[in-house]
Amino acid sequence: MSTETSGGSVGTGTRVWNTVLAYIALTKPRVIELLLVSTIPVMLQADRGHVNIALIAVTVIGGWLGAASANSLNMVADADIDQKMKRTQKRPLARHAVPVRNALIFGIVLAFASFAVLYFGTGNKWLPPVLVWITIGFYAGVYTLILKRHTWQNVIWGGAAGCTPALVGWSAVTGTLSWEPFVLFLVVFFWTPPHTWALAMRYREDYRAAGVPMFPVIASDERVTTHMLAYTWATVLTSFALIPVTSWIYLVVAVGAGTWFIYMVTKLWIETRRGVEVKPLKIFLTSNEYLALLCCGLAVDAVINMPTIASFF
Repeated sequence: MSTETSGGSVGTGTRVWNTVLAYIALTKPRVIELLLVSTIPVMLQADRGHVNIALIAVTVIGGWLGAASANSLNMVADADIDQKMKRTQKRPLARHAVPVRNALIFGIVLAFASFAVLYFGTGNKWLPPVLVWITIGFYAGVYTLILKRHTWQNVIWGGAAGCTPALVGWSAVTGTLSWEPFVLFLVVFFWTPPHTWALAMRYREDYRAAGVPMFPVIASDERVTTHMLAYTWATVLTSFALIPVTSWIYLVVAVGAGTWFIYMVTKLWIETRRGVEVKPLKIFLTSNEYLALLCCGLAVDAVINMPTIASFF
């Protein structure tokens, strides 16, 4: 009796834990890392020399809830595609670990929770939660249902959804927007195509099987890498716009990390044109490391608050 009871308890506990993990997977926790990378530095820059840990924590939590909502709703909309791609067949809805109806309700609840946390947590500021809701609607609706399925430019325009954490972070501190968060917005906007296309080059057949017209599916590697190089240059040059309002710390990081990023993508471009077998996932990882370095450089620069470059002129 005791053995059976114990075994039943273990089985029930395992099922509950697996269900919890499935709901966590709906939020794409690894993708949400971008939220932390771009939100915190811009909040520190908005209030240079000061670190409001409570406000940062609330904003990150509220933003995380919003991103989790968008990702969950994205999985609801993409359930049919995910079943056709090897890379995504283990996602909760693709393997029927969570009912679609439950996932939809889960995503909606997260959206309302995000609004509440951001509104009340930032001192009744409307702009941060409104920006998050616009992002949720754009990512789950416009990008997932329209752009992703109908145009190779899907990640170019759809990538705008991943850029808004910079705007949310700045508005959480100031209640308004300025040109500085839009610079980081554009950095992430230009960064998204080479980052995503590198992954799409690796999983080209998956996207083809699912009928998703990703750029590497409909274009040659030479054309794809040429576009990747152009967007990489745009990313790095855009990051330089923040140099006047930062110190030599950000200057060194932006130039150093940017040069390395351009070098790596240029290397891929050259190897592709020569017909050499390439490993595009290296660029995917490099792009992550570049953005992390740039944002960490901005965060450190803002906290230390040394004289800005513009102050010397």
